[in-house]
Amino acid sequence: MPLHHKTCLFLPAVLLAVFQLASVVMGQHLPETDPVSGHWTQWRGNSRDGLVSQAAEWPDRLSGEALKPAWRVPLGPSYSGPIVSGSLVFTTETKDKKLELVRAIDRRSGELRWERSWEGAMSVPFFAKANGDWIRSTPACDGESLYVAGMRDVLVCLNAETGDIRWQVDFVKELSTPVPEFGFVCSPLVDGEHVYVQAGAAFCKLDKRTGKILWRTLEDGGGMFGSAFSSPVFAEMAGRRQLLVQTREKLAGVDPDNGNVLWSQVIPAFRGMNILTPTVSGDSVFTSAYQGNSFLFQISGPDGKQVATESWTNRSRAYMSSPVVVNGHVYLHLQNQRFTCIDLASGETRWTTGPFGKYWSLVVNGDRILALDERGELLLIRANPEKFELIDRIKISDQPTWAHLAVCGNELFVRELNAIVAYRWVNAEDTNSSPGN
Repeated sequence: MPLHHKTCLFLPAVLLAVFQLASVVMGQHLPETDPVSGHWTQWRGNSRDGLVSQAAEWPDRLSGEALKPAWRVPLGPSYSGPIVSGSLVFTTETKDKKLELVRAIDRRSGELRWERSWEGAMSVPFFAKANGDWIRSTPACDGESLYVAGMRDVLVCLNAETGDIRWQVDFVKELSTPVPEFGFVCSPLVDGEHVYVQAGAAFCKLDKRTGKILWRTLEDGGGMFGSAFSSPVFAEMAGRRQLLVQTREKLAGVDPDNGNVLWSQVIPAFRGMNILTPTVSGDSVFTSAYQGNSFLFQISGPDGKQVATESWTNRSRAYMSSPVVVNGHVYLHLQNQRFTCIDLASGETRWTTGPFGKYWSLVVNGDRILALDERGELLLIRANPEKFELIDRIKISDQPTWAHLAVCGNELFVRELNAIVAYRWVNAEDTNSSPGN
């Protein structure tokens, strides 16, 4: 993957200045936003399913004046998605191939509020080099503390307001497990008084106040074919609240109290490339594997050990892009770079597009899907099971954009490889009016 240097960093700054100057000259201003009107506190949003909560109505297009840049901050490289809590935006980076760093940025102005770093960068295997060595996991915030996963299997808890480190757990040292070959990829899940992560060659529950490891389950041994990629989610399945966890080899339901595995199902994938976040629909869970298939499993048995029964399988093959569900249909970006719609009830493929990029981060609001391509293209799509309906598309970055989108109210935060940019939606009535009209 080519790296972009000073020219690519300079051009967006010039474009931003032009937008701001034009707004002043024409008497138009970026719409004000209550800094606590919406949050995006963890991987794929507050509910970890790409669903936007407290969202402003999205405009009918992306081009023209519908999406305005508010600020841009140059940074070191990262694939971590930005998160938003209160008045702060948090983002990570790898610095000088030696340090990992997290920054808190003022949501309104783009000014730096604090930064904190620690030693911990690493090099991934040669066949993964094209996607870089930099930090990957998206942080999580509970409003008081920020939880950041460093590549060398380290979880750091910081004071969200000041950046002071509250505790740090080095799973390699504490558990005598190997450094994960691809780094710490799973994004932390915070729930109540606990943090859940796939780290330490297993799935772990920690006390969020102290960092103490309370239990480990689904141990995989770590190394090249351990070191799970997928991020866990909570769901109530067949009347029982549980954690859904996808390891390199299987999909499982885990009791959050004691770590007992309630059910598990092998998911075949090339080299254990099970990457997607499990996707829930009622008592069913969907997943799809690299060079494997797509599956829907029905979970049953509220008392005692539960059972996963395959409802259907579909030959569609995912890669790294976790899907979204709208009105009983799953919308999934595939390994072959196409986008598909699958009926969750029957497993029938409703349509499949031609190729786009290698990765999409997907966010949904009502019947509209926002997709950010890793090539810096943003697409607005109507969720329509009858046909692929592209509303608009716009190029917003010349840098790689592998990090997941964050959407809060009328704000959109995009983590480019070497910068973070804040945009704001502009309603149709704002774009069609000017002083004197």
